Amino acid sequence: MIRTYGARAAAGALAALLVLAGCSSKAKDSDSGDDGKAAAGGVKTGEGVSGKTITLGALTDMTGVYATLGKSVTQAQQLYVKQLNAAGGVCGYKVRLSVRDHGYDPQKAVSGYTELEPEVLGFAQFIGSPFVAAVKQRVDGQDKVLVLPQAWSAALLGSPYIRVIGSTYDIETMNAVDFLMKEKGIKKGDRIGHVYFEGDYGESALAGSRHIAGEAGLTVVEQKIKPTDNDMTAQVAALKQAGVKAIVISAGPRQAASLVGVAAAGGFDVPIIGNNSAFAPQLLATQAGPALAKNYYVSSPSLPIGADTPEAKKLVADYRAAYPKDSLDNGVVAGWTAASAFGEALKKACASKDLTRAGVDKALLSIDSFDVGFGIAQDFTDPAAPSSRQSVILQPDKSVTGGMKVVRDAGASEVAQAYTPGA
Repeated sequence: MIRTYGARAAAGALAALLVLAGCSSKAKDSDSGDDGKAAAGGVKTGEGVSGKTITLGALTDMTGVYATLGKSVTQAQQLYVKQLNAAGGVCGYKVRLSVRDHGYDPQKAVSGYTELEPEVLGFAQFIGSPFVAAVKQRVDGQDKVLVLPQAWSAALLGSPYIRVIGSTYDIETMNAVDFLMKEKGIKKGDRIGHVYFEGDYGESALAGSRHIAGEAGLTVVEQKIKPTDNDMTAQVAALKQAGVKAIVISAGPRQAASLVGVAAAGGFDVPIIGNNSAFAPQLLATQAGPALAKNYYVSSPSLPIGADTPEAKKLVADYRAAYPKDSLDNGVVAGWTAASAFGEALKKACASKDLTRAGVDKALLSIDSFDVGFGIAQDFTDPAAPSSRQSVILQPDKSVTGGMKVVRDAGASEVAQAYTPGA
């Protein structure tokens, strides 16, 4: 992974917080222990299982840069839990989702993890690659708790407990650039821009664009930004002056909307493609909407919420019934997929009569082809690899459910298939 001074400084600050957090005592459930105890029916249980309840954690962003994503992910997971419990739960236990909003703030993310960890069997949600990376040492060492993050940094690979769902940002970016070359006329010798967040997310994506550029004979013109940077005027000016023929953006929806809008207003007519977390359909109702529909694309780890599959249509209907005032977006897919994968692991662990953290993690490792109806099967058997190398290329379209249509079906570029993540 490529590192910068800013990223190292942020990591250092988070590490300091972790030292303090690690000093707090870990509360254990009275009926559980590190090795688990046999409950009714001979099912072994441990942390996060108390009385007749299994508690899962969700560390989300409801008020920060990914507030739209966080709300959709969380509500989709609450819907999944409600339906799971209505169907009888797991091993006779009801499942409960305990939610904390960190607002995309590092201190709140670390303190939220420290608060929830002793109380949960695992985490069905953890938004923010830098924050997940910050607790990785504790997750792998003393806590040994399963985390299914809404984060796709290659730095998270290799952990037996943190399992990335879908292609990591570096692979996703390679598939994005491959689309630009095959569908948008980018060729050897061209320059492409890359606007990216400092830290694990942006730098993981940048590693991907640098790698495929080296393979394809492209030059990457880099523009690093912070999550608090919302006006992309300077970045557009720099990339236009550099003569780039296309732009990749690895940031949030606000930054993507500004980038596309500013480029369009200045007559800078080049295709722009973002990583999966760089779009929200609510942007189509803003001034940037027409430009997004014309020149913007998204590389996604799954089909969109409006996919033409029975599972997608059922989820749309169920979500609309549960949250009639809220819009549909791909955060719903991400949240539902992670909760479903965790639920599948719980069911397998139940069948093995081991609902301890170790039992659930072992169960997830046995799942080699998991698809909840959104086009890409996930393989969780190798902790050193993402669960998929495929991406679907989407384009904003306000006329379709969820505001995104498919313009290239799921696939992995040759460069992505041959690449070793994190290398």
